[in-house]
Amino acid sequence: MEYVIAFLVLIGVLVWFHELGHFLMAKLLGIKVEVFSIGFGPPLLSRRYGDTEYRVSLLPLGGYVKLYGEEGKTDDPSSFSSRPAWQKILVAFAGPFFNFVLAIFLLTFIYVWGREVPSYYLQEPRVGYVLDKSLAQSMGIKEGDLLLEINGNPVKSWRDVEEVLSKTVLKRELTVKILREGQVIYLHTQRNKPEPFGAEPLLEPVVGKVLEGSPAWQVGIRPGDRLIQVEGRPITSWYDAVSAIRNSGGKPLTIRLKRKDQILDVTVVPKKDPRTGNYVIGLSPSIGTIKIRYSPSEALKHATEKVNQLTVLTLTALGKLATGELSIRTLGGPIAIAQMAGESAQQGVQTFLGLMAFISVQLAVFNLIPLPVLDGGLILLFLVEAILRRPLPDSFKEVWARLGMALIIALSIFVIFNDLLRLLGKN
Repeated sequence: MEYVIAFLVLIGVLVWFHELGHFLMAKLLGIKVEVFSIGFGPPLLSRRYGDTEYRVSLLPLGGYVKLYGEEGKTDDPSSFSSRPAWQKILVAFAGPFFNFVLAIFLLTFIYVWGREVPSYYLQEPRVGYVLDKSLAQSMGIKEGDLLLEINGNPVKSWRDVEEVLSKTVLKRELTVKILREGQVIYLHTQRNKPEPFGAEPLLEPVVGKVLEGSPAWQVGIRPGDRLIQVEGRPITSWYDAVSAIRNSGGKPLTIRLKRKDQILDVTVVPKKDPRTGNYVIGLSPSIGTIKIRYSPSEALKHATEKVNQLTVLTLTALGKLATGELSIRTLGGPIAIAQMAGESAQQGVQTFLGLMAFISVQLAVFNLIPLPVLDGGLILLFLVEAILRRPLPDSFKEVWARLGMALIIALSIFVIFNDLLRLLGKN
């Protein structure tokens, strides 16, 4: 139920804010708005102010705006159909624009409020562990290496590493400059798909959180326990334990742990995470945190830069999907969004708002694609009409709309099918 509520809140806010953009731009231009509804379906509450009926409807999945003259031609100057193309374009663009505004507002709020980040976040990026079969391992990065540059960008802390990697996640070429035993070394690779870097700071094998009801919880592992051995093999870092659990194949593992002055042995059976396909037991490490805050002006600057970065990444991803460089199996649908919404809500308000900002940018970019039914498709039609200096035939618009609806339905079916395969752990 928590996942459902989180999903409804997430989608509801994003779609409502999108429609609010259309509504406010129409009002600003003097276009009559017949209905502004929060939610879909039969109205639960309805009140008319001026020319507009304001509704709260049954299904809390965003909302909609109905403009006078949107579906038929009329000479009334207050109608949408009577307005010049540039005004129609502004109304269509206002929805995605408001999604960008929402993302900037949410991220600014998060940066002003202050973010809890790991204590190693501001430390020098010296590698403490290299994940097995990771990109870093294939490049030859080793424990003890100091990261100096990634694709020509200097990295002086793990925060820099995170920011640079997020900017370059879709680039094929990856060059890392490291310092190893006093010698500067350049490592290079090409990647065919986005994948985790795999070079991590050293984390002590101390349990920070145990997911209630998980295999670890059931056998009595608790926060503060130090993992000493797994199947007799010494554990010197958190990732040693992660590697042993992931490679277990789901077979029972004997874990030796230290709790204060006691040495305890427990046997736990890992289970497969349906989203990642990895075996897990429900533990997360104990990591000290620090809070980073920005002034309102700094927060706005960082938020705008982050939205710009997310926009570029989304456009790059769409381009790679179109050319086949990025598999369409990476697309997620409502089930994937519901999972992310529920998990982020469990992690706290900040994480949930961060996810909302991220998806708001994706929603804005997606809606600006010049495809039928989407805002980008409407903008394209209005531009064509402006160039031709005459309206397009209604028959063409009808075919255009039907084509768009068919594409959206096909895409929806595909991403839901993709979500179900992921949920079932299929490739």
